[in-house]
Amino acid sequence: MSAVRNREGRQIFVDALTQYAQHSRNPRLRSIIRRLCAPLRVAVRGRRGAGATTVAAALSAGGVVVAPDTSAADVDVVVLAEVLKPEDIALIGAAQRPTVAVLNKADLSGFGPGGPVAAAQRRAGHYRALTGVPTVPMVALLGAVVLDDEMLAALSALVRQPADLTNTDAFLRCAHPVPVSARRRLLDALDRFGIAHAVVALGDGAEPAALPGLLRRHSQLDRVVEQIHAAGAALRYQRMRSAITELRALAAQSGDQRLAAFLAGDDAVVGAMAAAVEVVEAAGVPVDTADDPAAHLRRAVRWRRYGRGPVGALHRDCAADISRGSLRLLGRPR
Repeated sequence: MSAVRNREGRQIFVDALTQYAQHSRNPRLRSIIRRLCAPLRVAVRGRRGAGATTVAAALSAGGVVVAPDTSAADVDVVVLAEVLKPEDIALIGAAQRPTVAVLNKADLSGFGPGGPVAAAQRRAGHYRALTGVPTVPMVALLGAVVLDDEMLAALSALVRQPADLTNTDAFLRCAHPVPVSARRRLLDALDRFGIAHAVVALGDGAEPAALPGLLRRHSQLDRVVEQIHAAGAALRYQRMRSAITELRALAAQSGDQRLAAFLAGDDAVVGAMAAAVEVVEAAGVPVDTADDPAAHLRRAVRWRRYGRGPVGALHRDCAADISRGSLRLLGRPR
């Protein structure tokens, strides 16, 4: 993978700084690393009935830190359901932080080319055009599924003898060996969309223990987490620049030449470039990540020009770090 590629370069810097801190007696280094590595905190909000609580639970299961106090969050997640309503637009418009909209209940988006999730994706694109914020479809109910023995037995029975899944009432009322109580539990946990996918997976030979992971993929949770990560790119970049500024001050105050050399070295320069790449790519500006001398030179020149153009302060800083990092890569022995 190219050293330009964002997460790798930043992690190299963090790992190198952590290793340095282990041999240092300065407690400020550990404090800086903690702030640098702090996870993004997400506030999940939505109108009544949109499923904000279910989305929050799925995000937590996906490793996202959901802030109980919304004022302490770094990214807002606004949950929509089916249609974009005026209160949704008001929530998005009032956000003071990077925002991601989640079009929940994507399985209820109707049938068309590609099925309901594809229809939800098209609708999400329309909503993004209206609101200006990234919008991702999701079936949050399937993001953190827990299936007990009774539910697995019921799903296996549905493989052997299919039931009527045309609607909820038909599923509950049709004649079938699976008790109605078990069918209700399946509906509560998976709804018809999840039941259908679970039955198909089992029929294709999937192991019962693999069902939660398979259903998570159908939930689109990973795409939502990826979009939240992108929304936090500017914050991570600012944290990194702040950490480097603080470390430089610390090196000057303490006369620590090893720390000063570390900050002037490849890990810091390429790490800052990697974080900057995340920011501009999240804004839709592509970065050539080829890893050869011609690409490094081409990228350095292009981003130097970009930074001199009509861009804001954040992108001007990013351009400088991308250009500087590219020149450093160009000078590395091959």
